Amino acid sequence: MIDREIQSSIESKLFKSKLIIIYGARQVGKTTLLKKIGDKFEGQSIYINCDEPDIRELLTDVTSTQLKNLVGNKKLVLIDEAQRVKNIGITLKLFVDQIKEVQVIATGSSAFELSNIINEPLTGRKYEYHLYPISIRELNQNLSWLEVNRLLEERIIYGMYPEVILNPSEKKPLLKEITRSYLFKDILSYEGIRKPEILEKLLIALAAQIGSEVSYNELANTVGIDKDTITKYIDILEKAFIVFKLPPFSKSLRTEITKMRKIYFYDTGIRNALITNFNSLQSRNDKGSLWENFMISEKLKMNKAIGIDAKSFFWRTSQQQEIDYIEDIDGNLHTYEFTFNEKKKKQISKTFLNAYKTMSETIVNNKNYGSFLGIE
Repeated sequence: MIDREIQSSIESKLFKSKLIIIYGARQVGKTTLLKKIGDKFEGQSIYINCDEPDIRELLTDVTSTQLKNLVGNKKLVLIDEAQRVKNIGITLKLFVDQIKEVQVIATGSSAFELSNIINEPLTGRKYEYHLYPISIRELNQNLSWLEVNRLLEERIIYGMYPEVILNPSEKKPLLKEITRSYLFKDILSYEGIRKPEILEKLLIALAAQIGSEVSYNELANTVGIDKDTITKYIDILEKAFIVFKLPPFSKSLRTEITKMRKIYFYDTGIRNALITNFNSLQSRNDKGSLWENFMISEKLKMNKAIGIDAKSFFWRTSQQQEIDYIEDIDGNLHTYEFTFNEKKKKQISKTFLNAYKTMSETIVNNKNYGSFLGIE
């Protein structure tokens, strides 16, 4: 079992007369997290799995009296895959408004479904959390830092999904199963997606471009659909916790790139499974961009887990000057360049440093990445 960093934060919000919602892709560990929280309330919690058809029926168009009968004397109600229940927002609102002594924690693997369903009836009545694949910080809570470093390349190549980490001998088939069955299942259940082969082509095209600026027009030509559909599909991929966008930083220089964006994967194992490349870092020509993706994803996980409100960017000029990653925290700029090998010399652009006041400039490599993630 790997302890999740957000568990203590969730537990601190229990019994404050608000719903708690945990968003996350399938197989990232939402069910395990729910049950670990429930274990602390032995005999006082009830676990409800909405993948079961009869459970969905029990929670659909239900009255508060029926909910009270369902819950009985339990204090904690754990509702897994809540987005599968029709009108779940109304049901959750009844819990919050009519059964105030009960704490409900609901999970949803599809933010674009669950958030749309519950936002209106539960405004101001909920705490929201995001659960991502395991983080390096979480791994370090269960393993020594020496062991984490020994496993670093393995984690970059095969990713951070719990099942993949816990079953290393089956890592390739597990990754392929997660990619094909679970991720696509969630996305294809959305009414706007009709052609799985188009979605797969788009994901493969995005996987080939990590670390580079992405043009929606070029993607449209590559995939064979129009730009508006590309925009729509990428938005859905974001809401399904598969990819995230990094916008360009631009304020004062005329030469700054302002319209392009970079798109990364939350899990590099998923990315490598899409392009069927599990080669060692030494033999890869995408080593640098893979390291960049891995580190930025880990930083975003850290920020979410410990509540750092950071705006994230990359920076580039038309003269090809660039910075891999920038964080704006309360107006203070922190700049980062990524290189896996500590012997490879990199530096923060002097053009940027002359134009903007920065709080820190850091080159992140395989020796000092722990401090980048708040570990050392």
